[in-house]
Amino acid sequence: MREAGGFTGPIGLLGVPSSAAAHWPGQEKAPQALRSAGLVELLREAGHDVVDHGDRPVARWRPHPQERRPHDLSRILEVLRDVREQIGAVFAADRTPLVIGGECSISIAVVAAALDSGLDPALLYFDGGPDLRTPADNPTGIVDSMTVAHVLDLPGAAAELAALGPRRPLLTPDRIGFFGVTSSPPSDPAATGEDLALGRLASRTVRAAEVAADPVAAALDAATALLTTADRFLVHFDVDVIDFYDLPAANWPEYNKGLTLADAMAALAVLLSHPGCAGLTVTEFNPDHGEPDGSTARTLAAALVTALSGRPS
Repeated sequence: MREAGGFTGPIGLLGVPSSAAAHWPGQEKAPQALRSAGLVELLREAGHDVVDHGDRPVARWRPHPQERRPHDLSRILEVLRDVREQIGAVFAADRTPLVIGGECSISIAVVAAALDSGLDPALLYFDGGPDLRTPADNPTGIVDSMTVAHVLDLPGAAAELAALGPRRPLLTPDRIGFFGVTSSPPSDPAATGEDLALGRLASRTVRAAEVAADPVAAALDAATALLTTADRFLVHFDVDVIDFYDLPAANWPEYNKGLTLADAMAALAVLLSHPGCAGLTVTEFNPDHGEPDGSTARTLAAALVTALSGRPS
């Protein structure tokens, strides 16, 4: 594993076209949409050494007649076990993984693969929601809203997901930083059970309004705080942190609550150029919600490349 982090060295790109853990189909189209928008070519034009590992088999959302809580668990486990193996090969080849999803559960496998490789990382969860639901408290059974709950192995988590990696829990709360959260703080009368659960964790939370006030400083502070608990950190980036009116990309839209595309990418650029960064997973882009001419995908692809190159959008 290279001592220097960030995306200054060889990148291992992997597409994970899965909506298996989502609320509905659409996200399985994201890797191909971003490829068609020129993602790989733009990365290489920006000077990146990219090894393209292609896309894994498509796992489109389906209703499962028996597996309800969690929903379609067998399919999700099939996807995550495959991703763990594939990303393990990226780490073994001494490349920094760039994972294009797909839905949020993919990050469980990426953390597991990092641990397999000998890293003991923290996780910067750049997401509009904390994803702390469990099968015990979420009647829908949708795993997309449960990613961090299973990384932490919270009470009520599904054993098969929580035990995906080489240890259980995969991470402790001090090794997860929540960044760009748009949900209510625990003190708000409108706070949900998930908001209260977030407030009980020994994790640092930086809300969207704080990021918007100074994206560069907020990102640098978040990275610095995580590196007091680990030598490296992974970045999970859910495009739902971007206000849907600013860029209609997210699978689960946030209206008048999220960050502008410029602010989100300014923060992301700081995180990805940081020497402590060990990889990026991009999730929740649903091309069906974007412009039919592909312009949303092109805008997102260009913005991601700019951030990966350490520059604000």
